[in-house]
Amino acid sequence: MSISDTDLAFEVHRTDTPTPDAERESLLATPKFGTVFTDHMARVSWTQGVGWHDRRVEKYGPLQLDPATAVLHYAQEIFEGLKAYRHADGSVWTFRPTANAERLQRSARRLALPELPTEDFLASITALVRTDLDWVPSGEETSLYLRPFMYASEAFLGVRPSLQAEYLVIASPVGSYFAGGVKPVSIWVSQDYARAGAGGTGAAKCGGNYAASLLPQQEAYARGCEQVCFLDAATGTLLEELGGMNVFVVGADGSVSTPRLSGSILEGVTRSSILTQLAEQGREIRERDIPLAELLAGLRDGSVAEVFACGTAAVVTPIGRLAGADFDETVGSGDAGPVTTGIRQALTDIQYGRAADPHGWMHRLV
Repeated sequence: MSISDTDLAFEVHRTDTPTPDAERESLLATPKFGTVFTDHMARVSWTQGVGWHDRRVEKYGPLQLDPATAVLHYAQEIFEGLKAYRHADGSVWTFRPTANAERLQRSARRLALPELPTEDFLASITALVRTDLDWVPSGEETSLYLRPFMYASEAFLGVRPSLQAEYLVIASPVGSYFAGGVKPVSIWVSQDYARAGAGGTGAAKCGGNYAASLLPQQEAYARGCEQVCFLDAATGTLLEELGGMNVFVVGADGSVSTPRLSGSILEGVTRSSILTQLAEQGREIRERDIPLAELLAGLRDGSVAEVFACGTAAVVTPIGRLAGADFDETVGSGDAGPVTTGIRQALTDIQYGRAADPHGWMHRLV
């Protein structure tokens, strides 16, 4: 059997041990982020001189890696994240997948990995979702999280780009990213650690960036905060991004600012979409350097009304508190503000098919 909307057919080899219907329905009733996975995974192999080959959907299961596999030693790995949404009529859609495909290509270039064609990216997520269609949940604020990733698979010890690579897509039914639902979170501003620096891999979506955020994330937890915000590596004074989300600042005058893409900040798909929607609301939008001192002063004198974070997993998350080694400030009243809640509603209404899609952002999978 094969699934294809183009000439890039994915051969489907169905699992011989599918999850029983009753068990699957139980898991879908209360999905938790990234802990349960569907029955299958999509996969494509790459070999230098041959290119991409062996497009298939196969049983989800462990990967067999030689101890000398390059990714284990040199961290040559990239990934993406997007969601499949079930609409009221039963159809299943995803949000701006071409943007994810293009970002995966940019990440591949930075990590010296082969670039997966956009057509292959779209075909891989389509094939997997169609194979595991029953795993797409239909409850409120639920979706099927898709995790495409690529790693250097050649078995060798030596600092050079791998001559072999594997690209896979796995899927996990999810509810809200934050267990307590959508509510303001507390952010610890790290002044001791940097996520990325000029000329580094900050603009690529690679595992090393996230590994670097884990120790300061532990510090945030220890300080009673849910997430960590990083400052720029050069001066330690400018907002950059959270461990896995972009950040926005809303002025009392309704203007909105977000850190400019400096090369050390990930260009978020959700970030880009929000900028478009805010501009359509007639708001003044500024992509600029945002000094931490300016933000703190604005929180104290009331000229900053809201702060929020955004990303594929969490969508839009209000920030109710910013804390650091020598400050602890409440954002506004500490609750989600109208700009934050409004932009979140507008975005999710498009994603779930409750509102018109004037930009053609949604891509039908089934």
